[in-house]
Amino acid sequence: MTKVRDVDARGTQHCETTTLGVLLRHQGVDLSEPMLFGLGSGLSFVYWDSKGMDFPFLGGRVKPFDLTRNLATRLGLELVVRETASPRRAWENVAAPIDAGHPVGLQLDSYHLDYFGSKVHFGGHVVAMYGYDDHDAYLVDTDQQGGAVSTSLTSLAQARAARGPMTAKHRSFTLTAPTSLPSPRDQVIPAITACADAFLDPPIANLGHRGIDKAGKLVRTWLQRADDPQRDLPQAALLMEKAGTGGALFRNLYRDFLGECVQLLDSSHLRTGHGLYTEAATLWTEAAALIAKAGEAGDAQYLVQAGDVLGDIARTERAAMQALSCLGG
Repeated sequence: MTKVRDVDARGTQHCETTTLGVLLRHQGVDLSEPMLFGLGSGLSFVYWDSKGMDFPFLGGRVKPFDLTRNLATRLGLELVVRETASPRRAWENVAAPIDAGHPVGLQLDSYHLDYFGSKVHFGGHVVAMYGYDDHDAYLVDTDQQGGAVSTSLTSLAQARAARGPMTAKHRSFTLTAPTSLPSPRDQVIPAITACADAFLDPPIANLGHRGIDKAGKLVRTWLQRADDPQRDLPQAALLMEKAGTGGALFRNLYRDFLGECVQLLDSSHLRTGHGLYTEAATLWTEAAALIAKAGEAGDAQYLVQAGDVLGDIARTERAAMQALSCLGG
């Protein structure tokens, strides 16, 4: 058996920030999960629906791996990413760093992992790997999935080789912290303003505050859109609250990040943004509950209410991001 020594196998709420936490703590850098999420400019919104999809998807974060790239840029981390079409080369890319005493990040399809609770394909899942033996790989996943877990090498190979939406070709990555890390305090403003600007001026109407507004209009039609409303609507609500989002579609994480920033910096814009994201987080949880109720009761009235709440959220988050975008001024 080969295992990296002294790995702090702490699972947190979101997969990518859990993995970043494991890799960075091993480098002596211990930041909270909300701080990792915020410094990576992780917050976003997408309303995603297409003919090939069973049901619309509401996403609350940037694309998989963008958060990692953003964080590495902010903190001056050396990010080494390897991708390959060869399963043999892919294994060498993870075994070599682990043999040398470094945990590795992997992007894969969670569907194939032995321990994973919900059998749904998600090619943007990220885990930290810190060991292996002849049969199993030793991973750190979110708290919800068990934190320090193991999966067979066969299932790991399938998960890494999977193709489809959001997948990457056997992607693995390592992080190395510089000898003198930039102070997170100095990096929060550029991280916040980059996130705010992208949210306020999305390239298409499905993203950012425009996407939330659009979701508020379209959610009213979801009983007709669903093949099985009693299954599909509660499932959509569950994904918003429980699918590694930290609750409220990542808004709880961003609220807590802004709360940490308020302790670091004296800024009325920051306090305004934090207050509004505290409101928005509560509203997202309310919207999810209404969507679940609509499916369970088969009653479109709950979707009308959810649409109204989403309209409120769009206005609240837009006002929050407008305040936060002023931080750079």
